[in-house]
Amino acid sequence: MTSIANRLLTTSRGATSSAATAVPRKKGPLHYIGVGLSFGLLALVLLVAVLVIALPMLTKSTPYTVLTSSMTPSYPAGTLVIVKPTDPQQIRIGDVITYQIASNQPAVITHRVIQIIEPNTPGGTESFITKGDANSLADQPVKPVQVRGVVWYAVPYLGWVNNVINGDARNVIIPIVAGALFLYAGFMGASTVVDRRRKARAAEAAAALENHEQNGERGEMDDAPTELLVAGRR
Repeated sequence: MTSIANRLLTTSRGATSSAATAVPRKKGPLHYIGVGLSFGLLALVLLVAVLVIALPMLTKSTPYTVLTSSMTPSYPAGTLVIVKPTDPQQIRIGDVITYQIASNQPAVITHRVIQIIEPNTPGGTESFITKGDANSLADQPVKPVQVRGVVWYAVPYLGWVNNVINGDARNVIIPIVAGALFLYAGFMGASTVVDRRRKARAAEAAAALENHEQNGERGEMDDAPTELLVAGRR
C-alpha cells in the first residue's frame, strides 16, 4: 500500500512539474513598453511623412520654412508651412499667404492679408496689403503675380529639417527613410505573428500534456483498488 501511495504521489508531482515547465515564460513590462514605443514612433514618423511629403505632392503644394519671428505666435521660426496654390480672386482678409518679394525670384515672405485694394481702372488687378502678426508695420502692396499660394497647414519645428534635406538630398534621403520604415514595420508585424503562433503552440502542447497525464493518473487510480484487494487476499 505504501508503494502504491508513493507511486501515485510521484505521478501527481510529475504531472504538476511537466505542466509548470510547459507554461510559456511571461515577458516583463519593459518588453511591452518597448513595443508600444516602437509602434508609437513608427506611427508618428508615418504621420509626419504623410503631412510633409505625401499631401503636398498630391495637391501640388509647396513646403516652406519660416525663418523669422514675424509671424509669432502663429508660425514661429522653424515652422514648416504647406502652401497650397490658390486663385488670387479667392484670397480673403485674414488669410496667410506666401508671396515672392520680387516676381520670378526664389525669396518669399509668409504674412497675413490685412487689406485688399481693389483696382481703380477697368481691367486692372487688385493688390494685397500684408503684415506679420508680430510686426507693427505693413508690407508693400503685393500683386497677384507674386502670390505663391495660401498657407494650408503648418507643422512646428520641421522647417529646420526641411532645410537640411532640401533639394537633391531629399531625393536620396526620403526613399531611404521610407524603405527603412516599411522594412521595420514588416519586421515588427512578422515578429508579432510568429510570437503569437509560438504562444498558441506552447499552450496547445501544455494542454495536451496535462490531459495525457491526467488520463494516466486516473488509470492508476482505477488500478489501485484491485491491487489493494489482491494484496489483502494474499
